[in-house]
Formats: sequence, structure tokens, C-alpha cells
Amino acid sequence: MTNKQPAAATPQTIVVVGTGYVGLPAALMLAKAGHKVVGVDINENLVRAINEGVMHIRESELQTLMDDPTVKANIHAQSTPCEGDVFIIAVPTPLDERKKIAEMVYVDDAVRSIIPFLRPGNLVIIESTIPPLTCREHITPMIEEATSLKVGETLYLAHCPERILPGDIFHEIVHNDRIIGGINEITQEKAAAIYASFVKGQLFKTDDITAELAKLMENSYRDVNIALANEFNAVAETLGIDGRGVIELANRHPRVNILMPGIGVGGHCIPIDPWFIKEIDPANSRLIFTSRLINDEMPHRIAAKIRHAVRGVSSPRIIALGAAYKPNTEDLRESPALEIVELLREDGYDVQHYDPLVEGMGYTSLLELARDADMLAILIAHDDIISELERSRSEVEQVMRTPIIYRY
Repeated sequence: MTNKQPAAATPQTIVVVGTGYVGLPAALMLAKAGHKVVGVDINENLVRAINEGVMHIRESELQTLMDDPTVKANIHAQSTPCEGDVFIIAVPTPLDERKKIAEMVYVDDAVRSIIPFLRPGNLVIIESTIPPLTCREHITPMIEEATSLKVGETLYLAHCPERILPGDIFHEIVHNDRIIGGINEITQEKAAAIYASFVKGQLFKTDDITAELAKLMENSYRDVNIALANEFNAVAETLGIDGRGVIELANRHPRVNILMPGIGVGGHCIPIDPWFIKEIDPANSRLIFTSRLINDEMPHRIAAKIRHAVRGVSSPRIIALGAAYKPNTEDLRESPALEIVELLREDGYDVQHYDPLVEGMGYTSLLELARDADMLAILIAHDDIISELERSRSEVEQVMRTPIIYRY
């Protein structure tokens, strides 16, 4: 592995397949760097929005970037790929919920869509999260069986996993270090030159399998630590003591930093990526597997706690607050809050769900929401929700039929 920084690539035509949370920010940054960028998406609404200069991701810095004259001149969106110098695949890799393995259909479709346009000397970069060995044992045969190209010789294939955080995409895509995983050294150099166009963090060049596993390790590490916090809290509850208080005391140790427990794990990475490690090596991923079970169980535990809290109320009316997968974002992907509400509704509870940051789920005030309600269940503690509750808690409790305010 090396982190010697390459010179940025000369302007090229870059085709980005997938213009969501990962692909669109990358496309904008590449366009700003002077490359001619073609954004490709099967969603015609996204294609139209990009061509009209409208961001579908609500982050002001990205909209400012979209409005930049250089970006406008260099980016175009369409529903099908075309010829280019570099092809970046940035489509989702969901989880097959039944088998708990990577569902490769979107990646496969994206690769097939670019095959007719591949030419000698092209570089293909997979940003989508994928199980280890995918580049060598899955994507390489797809390309070589459909073309006369030889991966690593006449066509270059790399895995450069994304590292972004919804809510702070603009800063992270520029300043985070990036892993550049190439089939061989020349591939690594070519891919690193593309990212050197806009990344200010360090670029670490390595092989493709290492890059594939490193991405999965990052999110599995976070998942295991979240599961540990949730398990500690469960033990504290069994003992009848405050789990968060115990964790805060334990964290006074200079080498301990336990996370706080939560209602579950969401987003498109942490609840999915660890399964890809178990998929390729179940015998050596028992801790990862157990952590997944613990965190996947949390929405059921929270739903049970809410049922218990309103057990003495006849036909309770519950107001659930927060729908995104984490505080201070609008991102609903894999949100445990949505699962909690669904579980309660399946049991026949009257649950109304609101989130001030999610389009279509807003509200005028907590005071109006709380009127004649029996419980306010704060599932995701957005700053806006907590600050309003702190300002008006007494008034909110006065207008509730049964003043139960629940926050895990």
C-alpha cells in the first residue's frame, strides 16, 4: 500500500452511472475539476433535475456547487450511458433480506449498461459497496466475456469505495482520505489521478480485494461498537439502573469510549455492509453476525417499550417524532424509526409520524401535535425537535390527554 500522491488527471470524459447520494456529489466535484461529466440514471426525474440545475439532495453547499458556472458547463445527465474515458459505477448495493447476502442486480445492470461503450484504455471504477473478490471474480468475467478487452491490460478496473456522511457530504467527499484499489499498479495510478482532481485528503493505493474489505471493515467496526453500547444498556435495564449514566461513568476511563445506545442502526451502510463479510467468511465473522442480530432487534425492543408505556391507556394516540435514520438529516434509508412505527401500527396502535426535516412529514408546532395525544415518542432527536420540546414542555404536557413523553 502506498499513499504517494499522483498528479491530477488531465480533463477527461467521465460517465457516472448512478446519481444519488454517492454518484451526484462525485459528478459535481469532477465537473468542477474540469472533466466533462455525463451523469446517468434510470430515474428520469433525477436526469431532468440535474439538467435543470436542481439538487435532489438538500445540502446547501452542493446546490452552490451545482450553480457554479464551470460545473454547469461540464455536466450533463441522461438515462443511458455513452462513450467516455472513465466510467464510475455508483449505484446502491442493497441486501437480499431473505438470504442476507449482497443483492448485485443494480451493480450488474450498471456494468452491463456500459459494456457496449467500453474501449481499449478505458478505466472502470466501482464506488458501490461490494463483497470482497467481486471485482476479480464477478465483474472481470462479465466484461471479458462480453468484449475482447483484457482487464488489467487493455481495460483498467478499480474499486474506490465512497466515504461520505449525509448532512456533510460536501466536506467529506473533498477532505476524507480515499482508498484506491486497483487490479494492478497501473490501474491504481490511473484511478488515483482521477480522485486527485478534487480530493484533498490522502489517496492510499492498494489492491482491489483490500479496498473491498476495508470498506466493509469500516462500517462493521461501527456496527459492533453500537451493538456493544446497546447490549450494555440492556444489562443496565435488567439491573434497574440508568444505562446511559453507567456508560458516561465508564467513559471517564482514559482509554474507554463507549457509544450511546440507540433505537437501531440505519443508513445505507452500517446495517448492510457487515452482512457482506459474513457472506464471504461466516466462520470468522461470528462477532459481526451477533452485532447485526443485536442491532436489528432494537426496533422491536423500542416498540415493546412504547407498548409498555401506554399499557394502561385506552386506545392510546401516539405521536412519533423523527423518521430519518439519524439526527439532523432527512435521509430515510433503512431507518429504524420507520420500522418502529410500522411494528406499532401492525399491532393496531394509532400512530402518527412526523419529522420536521423530511418532506411531507412536517408540522406546525409540537403544541398542536400534542393536543389530545397520549404519548410523544421521540425516536430521532433532531436538534429542532429537542429545542422546541425544551422551550414548551410544560405547555405540551398540559394539552396532552395523557402526558407521556418517551425518549430512549
